Amino acid sequence: MATELDDSTERLAEKTAAQRSRPGFAMDAYFYRSHRVYRKELDEILFKSWLYAGHVSEVANVGDYFLFDLGEDSIVVVRGADGEVRALANVCRHRGSRICSAPEGSCQAFVCPYHGWAYELDGRLKAARSMELCPGFDPSAYSLKSCRCTVFEGLIFVNCDPAAAPFEKALRSIEPALRPYDLPTARIAHRRNYAVAANWKLALENYLECYHCATAHRAYAKLHTLEAPGQEVERNNAEMLDRAENETGVAGITLRHSAVYRAAPDFGCCVHTMRYALYDDFKTGSRHGRPVAPLMGEFEGYDGGAGDFQLGPLAFMLNYPDYCVLYRFIPRGMNRTDMELVWFVRGDAKEGRDYQRDALTWLWDRTTREDQSLIMRNSEGVHSRFFEPGPYHPEHERLCIEFADWYLEALQRPDP
Repeated sequence: MATELDDSTERLAEKTAAQRSRPGFAMDAYFYRSHRVYRKELDEILFKSWLYAGHVSEVANVGDYFLFDLGEDSIVVVRGADGEVRALANVCRHRGSRICSAPEGSCQAFVCPYHGWAYELDGRLKAARSMELCPGFDPSAYSLKSCRCTVFEGLIFVNCDPAAAPFEKALRSIEPALRPYDLPTARIAHRRNYAVAANWKLALENYLECYHCATAHRAYAKLHTLEAPGQEVERNNAEMLDRAENETGVAGITLRHSAVYRAAPDFGCCVHTMRYALYDDFKTGSRHGRPVAPLMGEFEGYDGGAGDFQLGPLAFMLNYPDYCVLYRFIPRGMNRTDMELVWFVRGDAKEGRDYQRDALTWLWDRTTREDQSLIMRNSEGVHSRFFEPGPYHPEHERLCIEFADWYLEALQRPDP
């Protein structure tokens, strides 16, 4: 992909100001091609936002850990001896070697493979071979660097900004709608990464809008009313909301709350929930709209609805009464993005007995593979010399507008 070679701080400021002067329009190619922009995104947006890292089942026991990679960096999420979940930079305090290379594992301590420095599970340096010969060496000054970490309803979030506002208060506002799925005890039925050679914003914007759903996602559009303008499916949604609590047995399941991007209570603390209808006679998101797993958590039945959630700027969930699917977008380079999907089922559900993996994952695996192709085509077009941004759709692409406004405002922050 072509990149911007004639770039500077001044050019970034000029481009950002020019883009903000055209609210409601798609972003200029510059914001997908500039290395300076990507560096600024990492510093001012991505490393200062609350991002979904994993599920508590991945660190069930003391010493269990997994890696959460972001950009060119790596973070170790680990269960400490005190039972707390922590996030530690995967960088030795001696010469900078990565300490952990396996994507997940279990250990009693972290030992750097290069020179053998050893760290407690909470990051404290416990041994540095022969460093007593170094005058004034103080082990307490060389703990692994840590990131902010919070666990909510079984979901682990990290933030690399020491001054970040806490996320839990914002998350509490959507708790009544999320809690009934009992995610802390849920089982990860399947997890798959869909890598795409495109800028992370193109992948995210594709998820934020359903303008393309009717034409590009036929299987999804057959089931979900979100593919249509709101006025066309007003009856479907009203009828579903009227019966939702009675059919599911879950009080508060119809909660609607949205505070994302510039409307978030604090930077990077996006939260959203709403329930919307499936089309008549469909119960869940599957090939034929029929149940594919046991009911989650507190659910007693199907209301013909789905719970839509946003958890931070880059993570989303679509929760049906019988399973949940979590979507997260992870920038891995200027033109490389990981789209990871995690399917959750009831904690005591057994594959082959209570659900079949292929049936459970069919719809969202198909939809995401379709998105891979769409995002690549979008990326190729955005990098064309003929590309000129057009207007976003005011309803279907409303969230793209909100994201762009928040994103551009963050880019205008002065360099530290």
